[in-house]
Amino acid sequence: MIIILCITSLAIYLGYHLYWKRRNFPPGPIPFPLVGNILSLQLPPPGYVALNNWRKKYGDVYTFWLGNSPYISINSYEKLKETFVKDGDTYVGKKEQKFLTDFRGGSYGIVETNGELWRTHRRFALTNLRDFGLGKDLMQDRILIEVEDLFKKFDATAGSEVDIPVEFYTSVANVINQATFGFRFEGEEYETFLKLKKLIDFQNESMKDPKVFLRLFLPFIAKLIPGPNMENMFDEFKTTFFGFFNKNIEIHRNKIDYDEQENNDYCEAYLKEQRKREAEGDFETFSNVQLANTCLDLWFAGLLTTTTTITWSLAYILNTPGIQEKIHEEMDRVIGNDRLITTSDKNDLSYMNAVITESQRCANIFPINLFHETTRDTTIYGYPVKAGTGVVAQVSCVMMDENVFPDPERFNPDRFIDENGKFKKIDEVLPFSIGKRQCLGEGLARMELFLFLANFLNRYKITVKADKMPSIDKTLDSTVTPRDFFGVLEKRWL
Repeated sequence: MIIILCITSLAIYLGYHLYWKRRNFPPGPIPFPLVGNILSLQLPPPGYVALNNWRKKYGDVYTFWLGNSPYISINSYEKLKETFVKDGDTYVGKKEQKFLTDFRGGSYGIVETNGELWRTHRRFALTNLRDFGLGKDLMQDRILIEVEDLFKKFDATAGSEVDIPVEFYTSVANVINQATFGFRFEGEEYETFLKLKKLIDFQNESMKDPKVFLRLFLPFIAKLIPGPNMENMFDEFKTTFFGFFNKNIEIHRNKIDYDEQENNDYCEAYLKEQRKREAEGDFETFSNVQLANTCLDLWFAGLLTTTTTITWSLAYILNTPGIQEKIHEEMDRVIGNDRLITTSDKNDLSYMNAVITESQRCANIFPINLFHETTRDTTIYGYPVKAGTGVVAQVSCVMMDENVFPDPERFNPDRFIDENGKFKKIDEVLPFSIGKRQCLGEGLARMELFLFLANFLNRYKITVKADKMPSIDKTLDSTVTPRDFFGVLEKRWL
């Protein structure tokens, strides 16, 4: 009797997980009870193989599971437009990840918030980034200051091996920190930066371990999986970074001139808006904890994505014979050697633009995109979907679509050159995602990628020893992290 009861219970349990809970969702891979399809996403990491195989088997819309949570994956450009653009309000929600909410001390910032708080602060951030000179000469001038500082450091290496990614890292950090807090990392502040970078590097190394990925998304079995204690791992990171943000917020608060109309940086603009709101009786929308978390979003969106893409761009260039020579040929023909490259040169540097675009496509640094959720009941290609259901704009699959990009694994900038030798835009390249949750730092990132890479590659020829070539194998880590390598730089002209 007990055996029959156990078998019946097991059959009901398996029937629920393998069929019943899936019956009203688009077809997809069968999830394991409790863990879902999370193991498939890590065999091999960082998930591209599983996602592309599922697309081939189930089509452009399918459902996968992380633990007991379903996520409907949208995998073609046309269907992404139909959902996230044409019906954007339905998919504008952000699916809460408990470990991120706990890290932030609640639902704060821009990336991890929803509703009116998210709309207000996204709009405020975009407006102020534009006012600080995004798309204008002011932001370009700030970036070119960092370009010239890079040149001084690299010129001093005199044929020796140099850690190229580290120097770019510092320069990009200076750009975003100027926009956030109005200062570069120099003198004593540089020591602070090194401490912050050490923690970021530690986090990146930790996230390479597939066990960390499992522990993040399967917290109920976290203690059973060997590996670092997640709470301890994040504690120093959280304390140090929020300490840095709050310290600089208080420095601004103590010296700010509230009567001055112009703002020097985001923190100053926020504090002025906070005082204005509080005078009107609103003490919630522009709170201190919201400011610290928004600084976190701006800092990491402006630092990690840009440095990761720059280092992968250089890695692809170094691993692909002939690319560097073609870049130099175009630079010599269009620019010469007597000035810095500016955004006004962008339309004339077709091959440089093609290299950057193909780098973004191949680097594809977010194997699984932001977890959206539906804000209301809806229908997704014939399937009724409840509000709060996870939906993913799977841009990584779109950028590896072999129907659009033949031999998609191969780095080939010529995909973006037309029959007249001009740069050709392809809509399926979506490194900043799509829809109302599209990356708010896109404008700044595009400007940095062009100005840093174009000026660097115009000035130097890079040589890396064969046994020290940066890896472009993504199956080694559970996330796409910056490339590490040393190279010798030869100035192309005096």
